[in-house]
Amino acid sequence: MDKIDFGVFIGRFQPLHLGHEHVIARTLDQVERLIVLVGSANVARDPRNPFTYAEREAMLRAAFRHEVAQGRLIIAPLDDHLYSDTAWVAQVQRNVRALVLEHGNGHGFQNHGLADFRVALAGYGKDASSYYLKLFPEWESLQVDSQYGTFSSTDVRQRYFQRIPDVPQTILSAGVAEFLRAFALGETFRGLLEEAEYLAAYPAQWGAGPFVTADAVVVQSGHILLVERGQVPGKGLLALPGGFVNPAERIRDAAIRELREETAIGDGKGQIPPAMLASFIEDARTRVFDAPNRSLRGRIITHAFLFRLPERRKLFTVKGGDDAAHARWYRLGEISPDMLFEDHWAIIEAMADL
Repeated sequence: MDKIDFGVFIGRFQPLHLGHEHVIARTLDQVERLIVLVGSANVARDPRNPFTYAEREAMLRAAFRHEVAQGRLIIAPLDDHLYSDTAWVAQVQRNVRALVLEHGNGHGFQNHGLADFRVALAGYGKDASSYYLKLFPEWESLQVDSQYGTFSSTDVRQRYFQRIPDVPQTILSAGVAEFLRAFALGETFRGLLEEAEYLAAYPAQWGAGPFVTADAVVVQSGHILLVERGQVPGKGLLALPGGFVNPAERIRDAAIRELREETAIGDGKGQIPPAMLASFIEDARTRVFDAPNRSLRGRIITHAFLFRLPERRKLFTVKGGDDAAHARWYRLGEISPDMLFEDHWAIIEAMADL
């Protein structure tokens, strides 16, 4: 039986383990070329996504040197679209189409379209590939049995982020295990460990939720107002001004209060009064963001309010306060997903029409 032209395998590989490598190797036996899309490529580091796209790409390249060199293994980033399955599916389709046409037409074919190639989605029993197939009915299915039971990257991370990291050698290739050992000696690991310990203790201290928060998306003259988080989780990352709603407080009022506390937003003469800030809210743009996994702290549902301030050459004054290390205006075109805490990029993208 002829091999399928292209396979597609989607994963986060946080980190790459032998179960992933087994699926990739067995799929390569059945396809001419395999496209590996590395998910969550655009997010900031946290204990769930501790490794960058570049680091995970390097893991894959090291594990499949010959296949990469031969052009049989093609690695590409895949961004998250937390609040739009449609946007995510469209990105997968665009990425696969571009890679199939580039590599297909470059290896013995000329001027072929996507319909001229057989494409199959690869997966294995424990993943959500059956769900993915419903989103890509035009693709064939390649199911590969796992030789590693239910062991997952989650298990690796739980054993790894400890005071004495446990690198499980039996489920990791030598290159990945060595990378994890070296990574554990650095400052980045220590920051992630501090955050992992904080998150592990969070439910015992505060409960698992659901909690209600309010966030302020404040835009003025092509800029957005962001704060730098001064504490874990997300220490050092940019975030929208916001926080938890008090028991006797309306959600809208909480957004205004947090905005004033964290940024001291003013007009040069003093802080802007709450009533004036309220007048800048575009009520029609208020939106709830409730993805179940939007926060590692627990079930946190936030309400985002768009504050559209008057267009002017001189931006309103701001100064970091409360638990914000600083507050600053950022040009909308200069921020990127990997700079933002939790799902705040997705909120900005939706609310500010990026």
